[in-house]
Amino acid sequence: MNRLLPKSLFGQTLLVLVAGLIVSLLVGSWIYTLDREQAVRAVGGFSAAQRITNLARLVQDTARERRERIVAGLSDQTFRVSLSAQAPTFIPADQEGAVVEAIKEFLVDQLSLPPDRQPRVSASASDTPSFGGPHRMMGRGPMMHGFRGFGGFGGFRDLQVAIPLADGQWLAFATALPESGSGFSRQFLLSMAIMAIVILAVSVWAVRRVTAPLAAVSAAAERLGNDLNASPMPETGTIETRQAARAFNTMQSRLLGLIENRTRMLAAISHDLRTPLTLLRLRAENVDNPQERDKMLATIAEMDSMVAVTLQFARDEATTEMRRPTEIAALVQSIVDDMADAGMPIRMEPVEPVVYDCRPDALKRAIRNLLDNAIKYGKTASVAIQASPKTIEILVDDEGPGIPEQELSRVLDPFYRLEESRNRETGGVGLGLAITQSIVQAHRGELLLSNRPTTGLRARIVLPR
Repeated sequence: MNRLLPKSLFGQTLLVLVAGLIVSLLVGSWIYTLDREQAVRAVGGFSAAQRITNLARLVQDTARERRERIVAGLSDQTFRVSLSAQAPTFIPADQEGAVVEAIKEFLVDQLSLPPDRQPRVSASASDTPSFGGPHRMMGRGPMMHGFRGFGGFGGFRDLQVAIPLADGQWLAFATALPESGSGFSRQFLLSMAIMAIVILAVSVWAVRRVTAPLAAVSAAAERLGNDLNASPMPETGTIETRQAARAFNTMQSRLLGLIENRTRMLAAISHDLRTPLTLLRLRAENVDNPQERDKMLATIAEMDSMVAVTLQFARDEATTEMRRPTEIAALVQSIVDDMADAGMPIRMEPVEPVVYDCRPDALKRAIRNLLDNAIKYGKTASVAIQASPKTIEILVDDEGPGIPEQELSRVLDPFYRLEESRNRETGGVGLGLAITQSIVQAHRGELLLSNRPTTGLRARIVLPR
């Protein structure tokens, strides 16, 4: 189930709003349908009660011998009127108390009926006979059959009223109250659809406007990871957005300050160490013992080299080289050709041209470091490039003894060396792989080391396209 849910904040927020919109529309439609049904029933009941009141007054004011003719003229298929000497008996049916009581109270009030002349009212389902009792209208004759047929038409309910007249006769009415029918008419569905589209469009705009600053912060963080000198975020938008942008820009300036301070400190240390190292070199040259003199000069040279490499490592992390489209295969081939011309055992597999937006000088140094290590510790170096729609991989293989599995992650740490001695002939200062990893990470890539199944080590640079 979780796989079907959107992963982004925009998608999840929009999903919650759309789900709430659907639920609210369904609940609103249900409430509207119920309210519409009650309103239609109330209006229909009031209209029928008003008509019954007027007709009852007309019959009451008419002479007894003429009432039958008037009642016969008032009756039709949808509104039946009859006179009887006895009170009609209503067959028990689906009583609707609110409607019945409202109509009864209305009739009593409009006709000013005394307590001993209370009307009888019943509302029943349409398939229930309208009246019972010995009246000629109750279940006999074609007229009643026609009314029952009409009453059986879906969407109506029978209203039955009997009013006692002053001379003892009962005036009976039978009609049908309309139901509300289907509340989901074409106009209703169209209006709901238009409202849903408008609300959805506004929701999409609002959610995108709210989540856009987060996307801007994410993009700025990615730029900062690739380039510490990237342009700062614009401090615009809402109060929270401006605060986040201001905090991000402050963090960026502090990082730049820390790196610049570290670089200046290392440069100062390097400068300060060069003076005593020069004095030591001069004094060592005056040593009479040639063997001791050579050892002292070698140690001084190693110290000088370590200081220079450390300073270069710090400067490389603060590099400001601009990115530009570069043909990776040609760049790697130029490194291989230079090393092969120097007599080093190296080869490169043929590859199609691959263009990548990178810092060519920095990437060139990273690849050269891997090739130097492969030749120094693995006797030979073999280079291959594998390109896919998403990544570019640069593979460097050697035929050396490899690296113990527990050491594969540690060799990427600055100043860590598998070679325990400090002999410059057998190992450097432990910054080559650290520099390479720093350069690869600046390209949003990854440096992976693994032992080959047969023999040797494989260094793999994975760059996202």
